[in-house]
Amino acid sequence: MARIAIGINLEFVRHHDKPFEWGVEKAAELGYDYVEPMVHWGRELLSEAGYFHSVSMLDDPYRVKRACEKAGVRLSGLSTHTPLCKPEISVEYLKQAIRFAAECGAPVVNTDEGPKPKWTTVEEDHVLMRYTLMEAAKVAEPRGILIGLEPHQQYSRHPEGLDRIYRLVKSPVIGINFDTGNSYLCGHDPYQWLNRVVGRLVHLHAKDISIQQSSSERGKVTGTPVGCACGEGVMDWARIIRLCRKAKRDIVLSVECGTVEQAAASIKHLRALLK
Repeated sequence: MARIAIGINLEFVRHHDKPFEWGVEKAAELGYDYVEPMVHWGRELLSEAGYFHSVSMLDDPYRVKRACEKAGVRLSGLSTHTPLCKPEISVEYLKQAIRFAAECGAPVVNTDEGPKPKWTTVEEDHVLMRYTLMEAAKVAEPRGILIGLEPHQQYSRHPEGLDRIYRLVKSPVIGINFDTGNSYLCGHDPYQWLNRVVGRLVHLHAKDISIQQSSSERGKVTGTPVGCACGEGVMDWARIIRLCRKAKRDIVLSVECGTVEQAAASIKHLRALLK
């Protein structure tokens, strides 16, 4: 039976205009055991000025490691979303993210197929994705870094599409980063879908969806950046936790919400269920 831990994606501080280290300290203060930082290529003005939580992969990976050690939290993974259908962007980005993850101590890098080129066919997109994932897997395998494929875009918006992407490259490092909120907003049963992929699960985005967002967007979108506080939306978290215990490895529920207040409410709700 897999052990379940609670973490948080640092998106919860995005609208608070605070830097990476502040987000890590706040997560620890709220009681989270794990954090999932976002990384980016090059330099970004708001991050460099201390108003945004994303970390440049031009920085020393030990910046991330030291911040987590100081706060007393661990890394569940890195948010490294890049359009797999666009290898001119994603190949080198993912390879660098994997090396960065190995050095800072993150066991998983999470991604999805991203927006596709406007001119390519479905079959061409899957060839492009296979190339990207093969290149990434060859860097990830010797480092023991897992690649979590997330349901989020045009092909992974349904179970069969996510499975097809997963099967493009046969590698022990490729798995599923299941997103509860995205799967629900796509119009599917998130519990059935989670049960379908639980044997391949490497990470989970714990995203709840408010009744208001559900009413206006379900079946019309393929995902959403963040949800509401866990326990304040439509998700049955006790059921999700039971399903995650069937995974082949220990799983971190990485909360994806939009504010510090939602993060505080989320951990309170999830902790009570885990007890």
